[in-house]
Amino acid sequence: MACGDRCDDGTGQLGPGRERAVDGGQVCLTVLGGFDLSVGGTTVTVSTGAQRLLAYTALCCRGAVPRALVAGALWPDTAERCAYASLRSALTRLPAAGRRVLEVGPAELRLADGVEVDIRGARTLAGEILAPRATLGRLALGLTAVEDLSADLLPGWYDDWTLLEAESWRRLRIHALEALAGAFVGAGRFPEAVAAAGAAVRADPLRESSQTCLIRAHLAEGNAGEALRDVECYERRLRAELGMPAPARLRRLVAVAAYGGAAGRDS
Repeated sequence: MACGDRCDDGTGQLGPGRERAVDGGQVCLTVLGGFDLSVGGTTVTVSTGAQRLLAYTALCCRGAVPRALVAGALWPDTAERCAYASLRSALTRLPAAGRRVLEVGPAELRLADGVEVDIRGARTLAGEILAPRATLGRLALGLTAVEDLSADLLPGWYDDWTLLEAESWRRLRIHALEALAGAFVGAGRFPEAVAAAGAAVRADPLRESSQTCLIRAHLAEGNAGEALRDVECYERRLRAELGMPAPARLRRLVAVAAYGGAAGRDS
């Protein structure tokens, strides 16, 4: 049997010599915008079950985690024995590159050292933006930062653990995007401010604070008409989805900027 095939020794442990069966290169696990595993820049094909195992380990495991916890989380609707069997099967079917992602012991597993996971860098970026006294100059941020904060976590995945992690990431990135939009406005970098606020709105189209950021960015750039169109679009969405009107303060915000408040008083 080749080294690359020696994954399961009956307990689900990775067999010896596995590193020799894998080409070198940085191992990167992508969970933002969809799942992807690559080694040295080359995408590795992974089965659906293995994808779930690798993604769960990267997102939900802080250090070594008992196999029972992993099996129960990934196969919650099956008997314990069947869940263990499914976990062993997923480990066995991991390709050689996939085995580099995990360190597997008799009773626990963990993410291997040196594996790059995109969500970790994105969370760090969000934390830096939201840190007290953070400044654009110190962080040297631009449109790349907006892009890094714009992707959903594992869209189309509906496991309970995935939805919880996705919602946590959505809230964090929206706060970071709103803060980033405000910082860009303050620095006079209006296209980037619009991009950041727009990404926040796309993450949650009904969120008033994100919509306000976008309107302020348009107004700061001198585009009152664009701001008014966004207000009207927001009003239509609120009425259609929640049956409620948009806050009058959003229209007043546009009126004050465009007409010095006269239009707001006339209305």
